[in-house]
Amino acid sequence: MSLRLKLLLVALSTLALPWAGWQFVKQTEALLRQGQEQALLASAGMLAKALEARRVEPPAAGPVLYVQRADEPIAVDGYADDWAALRPYAQALGPPGDAQKLRALLARQGSDLYLLVEVRDATRARADARDPRVSISDYVDLTLTQEGRTRRYRLASAAPGGFTSALVPEREESKSGHPWPHSSTEADGQLPEFLSGVWQEDGSGYRIELRLPHGVQPQRMGLAVHDSAVADAVASEPRALLGYDEDAARALRPLVPEHARARLVAADGWLLADAGRVDAPAAPRTDEAGWFAGLIYRGLIAPPPGGSAELGGDAPRLDAPEVWQALSGVPATSWRSAYSGVVVLTAAVPLGGAGGTRGALVLEQASRALPLLANRALVGLAVATLAALAIAGAILLVFGASLSFRIRRLRNAAERAVRTSGHLDGPMPLADSPDELGDLARSFRKLLDEVGAYTDYLRTLASKLSHELNTPLAIVKSSLDNLEHQALPDEARSYLSRARDGADRLGAIVRAMSEANRIERAIAGAEAEDFDLRALVAGCAESYRALAAPRTLRLDLPDAPVPFHGAPELVAQALDKLFDNACSFAPADGWIALSLARGEGGGATIRVANAGPLLPAAMQERLFDSLVSVRERGARAGETPHLGLGLYVVRLVTELHRGTAAAGNLADGSGVQFSLVMQGMPRRRLSEGGSDA
Repeated sequence: MSLRLKLLLVALSTLALPWAGWQFVKQTEALLRQGQEQALLASAGMLAKALEARRVEPPAAGPVLYVQRADEPIAVDGYADDWAALRPYAQALGPPGDAQKLRALLARQGSDLYLLVEVRDATRARADARDPRVSISDYVDLTLTQEGRTRRYRLASAAPGGFTSALVPEREESKSGHPWPHSSTEADGQLPEFLSGVWQEDGSGYRIELRLPHGVQPQRMGLAVHDSAVADAVASEPRALLGYDEDAARALRPLVPEHARARLVAADGWLLADAGRVDAPAAPRTDEAGWFAGLIYRGLIAPPPGGSAELGGDAPRLDAPEVWQALSGVPATSWRSAYSGVVVLTAAVPLGGAGGTRGALVLEQASRALPLLANRALVGLAVATLAALAIAGAILLVFGASLSFRIRRLRNAAERAVRTSGHLDGPMPLADSPDELGDLARSFRKLLDEVGAYTDYLRTLASKLSHELNTPLAIVKSSLDNLEHQALPDEARSYLSRARDGADRLGAIVRAMSEANRIERAIAGAEAEDFDLRALVAGCAESYRALAAPRTLRLDLPDAPVPFHGAPELVAQALDKLFDNACSFAPADGWIALSLARGEGGGATIRVANAGPLLPAAMQERLFDSLVSVRERGARAGETPHLGLGLYVVRLVTELHRGTAAAGNLADGSGVQFSLVMQGMPRRRLSEGGSDA
């Protein structure tokens, strides 16, 4: 990973600042929520006390039958299609072991009261209500209580369709076999002698639908189902009828705050009164939050939705956790989203009485300011964060680019110094910088000065050694010559011969080092001229064929002449060194390849390859250094020792021609290849005393 990317990743650590700001906005929004919750709870408590002062109280706790408000006309036909909107709130009144066996619905439309009874019963034992066999058939007993008087009606039918109920006397003599006596027509209030309705059946049971006569307003009602397959029927106690209280709604309406909604519920959650409307005040066009702001608010700031969605409708029963918590005696609050940019706060407080909690007051209020404030804070934070990140990222990117550029300059200078044995072609870059890179550059300069001095010492070591060894070597040779004229035993003659061989080999080494020194001086003072490099390589190759035998010599030259400006004698000498090296390592049945190719900018590339052993990986970069050789140590007697100066001369010639020398193994592993990439010697100006030809 580059330094610029690393600095960019470091810049991302500034994201901790917007995260901290985001947390601060969330905490501030939570505090605002808590303040609004406390305020709305206080408002709900004051509203509850105001209702108590107006003597508006929910009914006492106990089982009730709720009378719903029917918005659509109801046809008494025994079918439940027109009860579809009310059926989710049907009450289960079956026996204790199977409460769902009987389900009842009561609805009021105007001054009329409708009843729908659904019984789950797969058996079929039907009889009319006035038939004596009705006691062993399937039927439903309906009990009505009005103004202290109670009557019980038996709802039964022998077949689907209309039916007329029978009035059940106080003592039913079912065992006598006589018809049931009818009640007298004495004044029993407004409760009728019989009821008319419709009976319908299906595979799962039967339905009874009826409408109470006009003016019948019972206070209590009870339903009991009798199944012919069950031995004894369980009678049910009549329940109080409970419905929407218009008087309580009128008393509640002037007390509800603006843009709020209040609902009074009974102890089991049934709605008693409703007033007000949840609608947030219209916001100015400049303060309207778009869909994106709403999405950001819900996703980043708003807490998880906790309010019940049922609180937003007009359900006759509020089945929500907040309501049940208030009915248990503990005030509760919740939040929910209403529509774009608006949240609704709900507060539910218990309504007590002499017998404990008798109901609850649910107060709802819409708020548009809270999301707007949070969105403004978040948008401001996001804009500031993006601007800060952009500025910090740009600064770090520029700084990283500058730092990378300076490091690359230092690296390139070090690589050039390595290629030139520790000598720079100019001043060390960044050496004058006062920062850490300047310290590093100055350390590199000191190191390269030491390497250059040591390299110069090694380059002059051969000439120094040859000069210093000549005198002791001459003494050794003269001593050996004198010993030959002395009378020596035959055993000593062999040692004398070995000493002379060693002295000759040492003399050869001294002469080789002297020759290398002379070659360096000759290379440094060589004159350049224009010549055809192709013709030079071709001529050398022809002279090499006889020397290469029995090896195969391959030659690859361009078709056209290759003009070149340099020292032809030195180029030929470098080729001689490379050819001699190839002959030394190529086997007798191997091959040697010599090729010439045009280079870029008027330069040329000479390659000499040969079959044979591969170069060690550690030696490929050091082969062209002075006194370095990969030949086997300890040459045998009579062989000229190799000091590793041949390839060093090749390197000097190549550098004189502004080129580089390289060695490596062939890709197929069949041998090695030496490459000389040369651009030619620089042309001298006429004012420098040279030729510009």
